[in-house]
Amino acid sequence: MSGRSVARSATRSGALKKPLRPPTWLARYGMLTAGLVLVGGMSLAAILAPLLAPYNPNAINVDAMLLTPSAGHWLGTDALGRDVLSRILFGARVSLWVGFVAVGISSAIGLVLGLVAGYFGRLTDEIIMRGVDVMLCFPSFFLILAVIAFLEPSLVTIMAVIGLTSWMGVARLVRAETLSLRGRDFVLAAKVAGAGPMRIIFRHILPNALAPVLVSATLGIAGAILVESSLSFLGLGVQPPDASWGNMLLDGKEVLEIAPWLSVFPGLAILFTVLGYNLLGESLRDLLDPRLRR
Repeated sequence: MSGRSVARSATRSGALKKPLRPPTWLARYGMLTAGLVLVGGMSLAAILAPLLAPYNPNAINVDAMLLTPSAGHWLGTDALGRDVLSRILFGARVSLWVGFVAVGISSAIGLVLGLVAGYFGRLTDEIIMRGVDVMLCFPSFFLILAVIAFLEPSLVTIMAVIGLTSWMGVARLVRAETLSLRGRDFVLAAKVAGAGPMRIIFRHILPNALAPVLVSATLGIAGAILVESSLSFLGLGVQPPDASWGNMLLDGKEVLEIAPWLSVFPGLAILFTVLGYNLLGESLRDLLDPRLRR
């Protein structure tokens, strides 16, 4: 082999062994930062809605009907002269409240059932997981519609129904984590020390199974907001005159050609809020799961 060939071979092998550059801060935390900004901004706007809203969201003004966005009404007014910006800010409180409470209910149910099924196994696991399979056979949204059709539409009803019909994914995640944890050394040591099943489940297994639940809950908030908006758009959710992004879209549908801002701005609020929670959930999954770290 000539000297030139040896030099080429060394150059190629050196290029192959060249260490990869670590990901930049933007590549590693950019999605997390964007999610936090969107979620934090919308949450802050919802909390401070009484201070930020320039008008009473339910105040009717017949002299200001269907005004285009202007200095007096930044996002315009609706067919009853109500300020769109004020209604969006108060609608954010409804959407976020529904998201947090509904996800709290579903996560609590899924956690308990998943822990019990994964730890005890056998007949207990079989009964719980067959119940999960039965619940998954029904399309979630149509199941919610069927339940609400027999109940009076209200904010409490929506939160309860969404929470009680969306726990199955959490239960399956927690069961899988529990099955992998119950044979670990620290669990066996707790058994040898005389700890009872409930102490082992909630003291030793639960803290180590929370990571996927946190990710699922973050993504679940986005799903709950979409469900609430859909129900309100169909007239089965938050009832007028209370503001909700869904019933604002319903009001805007009637005058879409002459007042498109009534649909555009609530739609953008839903878009950015759901996008923020999805970005946050995906980022948390990458950070909390060591198998996905680059």
